[in-house]
This record gives sequence, C-alpha cells and structure tokens, in this order.
Amino acid sequence: MGDRPADARIKDFEEVDTGMTPEEAREEAARCLQCKKPGCVDGCPVNIDIPAFISCIAGGEFGKAAASIRTQNLLPAICGRVCPQETQCEELCILGKKEKPIRIGQLERFAADHERKTGLTSPIRKLDSGRRVAVIGSGPAGIVAAGELAKEGHHVVMFESLHLPGGVLTYGIPSFRLPKDVVKAEIDLILDMGVELRLNHFAGKSVPVSELLEYDAVLLATGAGLPYFMGIPGENLNGVYSANEFLTRINLMHADRFPVFDTPVARMSRVIVVGGGNVAMDAARTARRMGAKVTLVYRRREEDLPARAAETCHAKEEGVEFITCANPARILGEQAVTGVECIRMQMCQLDGSGRPVPEPVDGDTFTIDGDVVIQAIGQGPNPVLVRELHGVELGRAGNVVTGEDGRTSHPKIFAAGDVTTGAATVILAMGGAKQAARSVCEILVPGRR
Repeated sequence: MGDRPADARIKDFEEVDTGMTPEEAREEAARCLQCKKPGCVDGCPVNIDIPAFISCIAGGEFGKAAASIRTQNLLPAICGRVCPQETQCEELCILGKKEKPIRIGQLERFAADHERKTGLTSPIRKLDSGRRVAVIGSGPAGIVAAGELAKEGHHVVMFESLHLPGGVLTYGIPSFRLPKDVVKAEIDLILDMGVELRLNHFAGKSVPVSELLEYDAVLLATGAGLPYFMGIPGENLNGVYSANEFLTRINLMHADRFPVFDTPVARMSRVIVVGGGNVAMDAARTARRMGAKVTLVYRRREEDLPARAAETCHAKEEGVEFITCANPARILGEQAVTGVECIRMQMCQLDGSGRPVPEPVDGDTFTIDGDVVIQAIGQGPNPVLVRELHGVELGRAGNVVTGEDGRTSHPKIFAAGDVTTGAATVILAMGGAKQAARSVCEILVPGRR
C-alpha cells in the first residue's frame, strides 16, 4: 500500500496507508497460485478461505470476496489493517519461498473497504434459541464472541465499562493505523444482528456477579488493561504515563484537542518511550503527532524488536530516535520529569523465545533529557472482575485459565482473548473468541450446530 509522506502525516491523525486501487488489487490477486493445500489457511487463526476470496478479487467480484471473508471473520477491515499477516498466513504462502508472498492482508482490507463503501450486509441469524448470554467487554474478543453467538440465535448482552465500545480498537490503536469510523462500522454490523450493548456498565461493580450469573452463560472478554511498570525510582513523578493511559487520553478522550476537550496530558517537548512492541511504536508515533521529539529506549538489539517491521519503519520515517541495548534505571526530577538515567545492556544467553537475555553493564550509564516518560512494557488482565468470580481458576499472572475450548473451571463461565493469554494480537483474541462461542453453543443447545 502507498504511504502518505512522513512530513505530512506527522501533522495529523489521518490514516498513513492509502490502500490498494481496484487495479492494484486485481493484479496482486492474480499472482495467487490457488494451491490445492493452501498453507495460508493453516496460518490464519480464524480460518478464512483465503484462496476463495482472492480468486473473487482477481475476477473483479469484490463484494463476493468480502462476503466470503465475513463467513469466518466478522472484522475484516480491522484485521486487514492490524493483523500480523507477515508471521501468519503470508509466512506460509508458497510464493514466499522464491519471491514475495501474496499480500493477503492488504487484499483483505481492500475487499472489506469496498464492502463498507457499497453497503454492509448483516450475517444471517438463526431462529431465536431462547437463551441469554452475557459477554463482558466489547474489545475484539467480545465483539467476535457476541457476533458468533448472535448468529446462532442467542440473545446477547454485551457489557462495556467505558462510554464507547471497541476496547483496544478504540482506546489503544491510534487512528492513523486504525481509523475509528472503520471500527464503528464493523461494531455497528454486530449490533445490527440484535446484540444489545450496555455502555458505562462495570461488570463486577455496577453490575454484580450475581446478576451476571442469572444469564444462561457468561463469556469473559475483558482483555489485558492492567499496565506493567518497571518499578524504578521516579515513577510517581508528574509526566510519567503507562502507554495505556497515554493512548486512552489521546484516542478516546481527545487530549490532542485540548482545551476543546478537557483531558490534558503533560507538556510534551521531549518524550521518552520505554519498550519495543507495537504499543511502544503507537505511543511514540502519537507523541510525534503531538509535536514532541521522541526517543524510544529498548533493552535489546534492534533486530530483536517485537514490533511489526512496518511499524518500526514508519516510526523511523516520522523522526522517532531509537536507542537500543539500554534500559532506564531511574526517572529524574523532583516534582515532574526532567529526564531518564539509562544503563547500557549487553546480550547474553538466549531465552526460551530465542532472543538474547539483556544484562546491565556495570557503571555504563547515560542520561536522556525529557519531560514525559511513557512505559510500554506490557500489560495483564485487570483483576477487578476476575477476582470476584469465585470458582474460576486463575493463573500466576492473574489470567483466567481455560481449556482450548474456552471453558473455565466454572460451568457457566467461558473466557477468550487477552484475559486468558495476556496481551496478544487482535486476531488471536478473535480466534479464541470463536472457539469459546462454539463451546457456549454446544452447552446451551447441544447438537444445534
């Protein structure tokens, strides 16, 4: 896809990628070999029939392509933008062995965008089952679970603690990567299937657990909204944010438009972002759009960055400075942040993922000046609700323990997404939600599927 020039895009929050033209989409789709045993399908967590929808695009049947995708994926425009296809379906494309793999994600986005422009059609819903299911959370796992359950004829009530649905799609991923009108359109399609959405309802607090258990089943999809911190001196200074809070203030509460919206962030002339994943890149690129000079500090080497290569490339193009093999030791300042003292790191033995374990180099420190520090080093499940669910087994990290089918140790409660796995990708949360929804259906109406 074509990218807008960096010097123009850092001045606004408009989408960076401009997408494919119909001609480009058909030309790319024509490259597909239509394998008899397509590895790309095996690499898709939601099992899209990839050759089928690509064949439709090659033939100019764009609406048919979108309909084909939507039989397995209720959020194709979102997935086409944020799913890491390069390590999933595209990685298993046979063409990738000798040349570039088919750009499956870009073709999925094209088909979904064409459908949105020409008119979305709600999936067919089965006859009313007479069963009621509570879905807790309206992020990617909650949305998909609600949609899958609604298709089976169940009455679904989706509880959301915030004033807008979408979870990380709304408050986490910036609009220059995932426009909010795209998110709204795909959520609205789920609501059109008869899903009831209750905003500003905090399950476990304003909605007691006893009320939730009156439903025939409860599906937890509360995500991983509890930020982790490094535990270093200075974290309580003004100007220190978790990436969750910083991105929520910008994406959901419009702090970029202060004082029109009364949700300010600390003054930002020099921002230090700690971390190397996609969330760190989102925070760094957002801070650039707020007019700040941005330095990203990562404790391993650049080749070890867990963020998608495209996000790292975009961040560099937009002027984010990268300092690798370094880690903050303390945040400087008396009342507010004035900088960060970092220590150099050396790479030692490999960990279980194959990445080198960083160890500090004694005495090798340096200082970075800054007035805002954003920590993007991961997050885990929020404990507010899960600790109220007696009879539900929790893991060491506070995650809900489930089987592969999404069933918990409580006979009425199921779970999917980051609340079970910890912070992961949108598409993996969706795949888990589909499986959990199938399990709910098997319990509520045995044999119906």
